[in-house]
Amino acid sequence: MLRDYNRPNSSLNRGAKRRSRIFFFVGILALCLGVFTLVNLPSPSDSSTSDATPSFKPTTIELRPQTPEAEPEPAQPPPPAIRVFRAEIQPGDTFAALMSEHLDVGEIHEISRQCRSVFSLNSLKAGRAFSVRTQDQDFDCFTYEIDNEEQLVIKKEEESFNISRENIPYESSIELVGGVINSSLFGAVAEIDEEIELAVALSDIFGWDIDFIRDIRTGDRFKALVEKRSREGKFVGYGRILAAEFSNQDVDYQAVLYGKDGAEPSYYRPDGSSMRRAFLKAPLSFTRISSGFTLKRFHPIQKTWKAHPAIDYAAPTGTPIKTVGDGKIVQIGYTKGNGNYIRLRHNNGYETMYLHMKGFAKGMRRGKKVAQGQVIGYVGSTGLATGPHLCFRMKRDGRPVNPYKVKSSAGTPVPPSELEQFRIIAAPLLVQFQEHAQKNRQLASSTPALSPPPNVN
Repeated sequence: MLRDYNRPNSSLNRGAKRRSRIFFFVGILALCLGVFTLVNLPSPSDSSTSDATPSFKPTTIELRPQTPEAEPEPAQPPPPAIRVFRAEIQPGDTFAALMSEHLDVGEIHEISRQCRSVFSLNSLKAGRAFSVRTQDQDFDCFTYEIDNEEQLVIKKEEESFNISRENIPYESSIELVGGVINSSLFGAVAEIDEEIELAVALSDIFGWDIDFIRDIRTGDRFKALVEKRSREGKFVGYGRILAAEFSNQDVDYQAVLYGKDGAEPSYYRPDGSSMRRAFLKAPLSFTRISSGFTLKRFHPIQKTWKAHPAIDYAAPTGTPIKTVGDGKIVQIGYTKGNGNYIRLRHNNGYETMYLHMKGFAKGMRRGKKVAQGQVIGYVGSTGLATGPHLCFRMKRDGRPVNPYKVKSSAGTPVPPSELEQFRIIAAPLLVQFQEHAQKNRQLASSTPALSPPPNVN
């Protein structure tokens, strides 16, 4: 029997077993807690995920094709520099001289050739307006005012020129103007701040009924419905006179402009009769009579008594001379006594002569037909003349007659088929004259008369 072996103390074994059981239960408890924690972990989609546990959400990525960057737009060129030069044709000016800075010799020659069928560039007149337009100093357009209605337009195109006659563009308004004559029609027109052209136009309208040299009296009145033209806001002249009224020596004359279907318009009285007569009252619009029709007059140069079957009109040199009626030139030239003269033949055996002219209008020649009122020459003092004047003579069947005693026939009236249309046009125009006269009478009656100043002792 071994004496070295000692049997374990029963109390110690019981403590060790107890600790083993404690460790076992603690381990089991830890294992259960771990399983419980894993089972209750939140899912990734749980919105209550704590900050310590990151949440991942699905993301959709849209892939687009890559486009190149837009190129910057090229810089726009500056607008062309446009310049317009305006002036008037001066004596001696030619198209070649005016355009030498803008066109070469070949271009000027080509334009002149093309213009022959439109308007001859040799016909440029001193005093007429023209303009030259350039773009970036290159020629663009040339305009020339042929008259008050038309202009010549030469436009540069790519490799050629466009040449045409065009109407002049105007801004137009219609105004009622009127005045009272104290000395002359010229003076009365100037007093109402109108131009001399208005006086000339009125004399042309009433020249068959009124002699503006002998018949005008102080207190005579006139009214006119006239077109006033402007360009770029500036007055440039008169257009048509649509209607006019002239009171001469207490006799009223009225005229209305009328024309149908593009026909040349003319002036008619309110009843449709024509204002025209076979002869005008005088070949000059405004002047004075220096010598009348007489069978016995002392000649200032020849110093003898002789007949003067003519009327002398003293007027400034260069005053236009108009033919008093439609006719045909049967003589034109120069003689020692008559100077430069023209003799016209008219209907019904009448002839008229115009003596001592400074010169003839362009185109006057023997055999040429001229229209009433057309300028045929200019006042001068050629031949036996003491000063500038027109010697006007009239004959019928070869015998001298006094122009002031000739009763000329009336022109063609408004056709009966158009009379109603004429009255429709004339009525509203003439009403304006009546309303204007009524307003003047009311104004005169409402203005108190001036009492004479008191006597001062």
